Amino acid sequence: MTKKLLIILGIVAAVVAIPLLQALLGGGAAVEVQVEKLAPRSIQSSVLASGHLVHEEEVKLSTEEIGKVTAIYVEEGDHVTAGQLLLQIDDQRLRAAVEQNEATVRVQEIAIQRQQLQVNNLRTQWERMRGLHERNLIDEDSFVTATNNLEIAEVDLRSSRESLSQSRAQLEQAQDRLSKTRAYSPIDGTVTSLDIKVGETAISSSTNIPGSSLMTIANPESIHTEVNVDEADIASVEVGQRARVYAIAYADDPVEGVVDSIAVSAKVAEGAQGLSFAVKIRILEPEKITLRPGMSCRAEIFTATKEAVLAAPIQAIVVEEDLTLDETQRYAFVNRNGTAERVEVQVGLSDDTYQEITSGLSEGDEVIIGPDRVLRALEDGDRVVVSEPE
Repeated sequence: MTKKLLIILGIVAAVVAIPLLQALLGGGAAVEVQVEKLAPRSIQSSVLASGHLVHEEEVKLSTEEIGKVTAIYVEEGDHVTAGQLLLQIDDQRLRAAVEQNEATVRVQEIAIQRQQLQVNNLRTQWERMRGLHERNLIDEDSFVTATNNLEIAEVDLRSSRESLSQSRAQLEQAQDRLSKTRAYSPIDGTVTSLDIKVGETAISSSTNIPGSSLMTIANPESIHTEVNVDEADIASVEVGQRARVYAIAYADDPVEGVVDSIAVSAKVAEGAQGLSFAVKIRILEPEKITLRPGMSCRAEIFTATKEAVLAAPIQAIVVEEDLTLDETQRYAFVNRNGTAERVEVQVGLSDDTYQEITSGLSEGDEVIIGPDRVLRALEDGDRVVVSEPE
């Protein structure tokens, strides 16, 4: 009986002692984890924004004269130079008006010549009669009449000169209207759209109705993107910062750019609810791919860069917040010879994948980065085994 009792007590002691011993020695099944050795790397903090491509130098041609288009000298896609004739509107009526005003000016000039001769003759007569009047050889009435005739002729001459100025002004107006029947390119660029055809009527209007727009000319080298940056991120965006632009049509071929300007006031972007600021990004290599205005795009604006800083994958940083004390603690787990050690860390700059570590870890530390379900349940002192990368 005593022997059996001793055996039973031994079994019970073993059952109780073994788990205790395993707990004391860090026993329990080891969990598989993925690790990454800390090493210096470049960190680029960025802001993402979306928008569209536009031309900085773009001109939409319209007309101030109503008339039928008689000739178009370019086609869509043609390269044009400043001052090149692009389009002609029927000018027969206005050309006739110019000729009529030119004739009126010539008539006025001839009339002035005749009146000038008359004034000269009357002045000569008046000079002669004045001498006779001084010698009392003619009566007072004859001298007064000669004086009045000279003054009337001089007034008529001044009136004719004013009429000539008026006629010349009317001629300039007619010539100006005639010149507006021809459309010239104001810039060097490319015809991006041709909105009218020969035979259609060009209409003078500021509204977007058929015939009011003739064509659009843009400088392809002036293409840039306008993106809307959320007001929460605008404080970190500055003119001159480098950016990477992804056009929707070329999602795998980004082009480099630089922030050119930032709007001074916020607005509600189309399709959005919150406030945002319009940011212009100049494309540095517009010839790299075929960019067209109106294309949707997204931009990554690099707001800060640090080279050769110690950084850990973002998923390795565990964040704990104490709302009652308004405190935030960040820590990471490090593999120390098969044991998970919880280490509090201080962080700095981050990008999409890595977070700068300013204190708490050293180069070469094996930081546990996953799996996520294991990392969430991991405790300080747990046994771990590093799984082989797939």
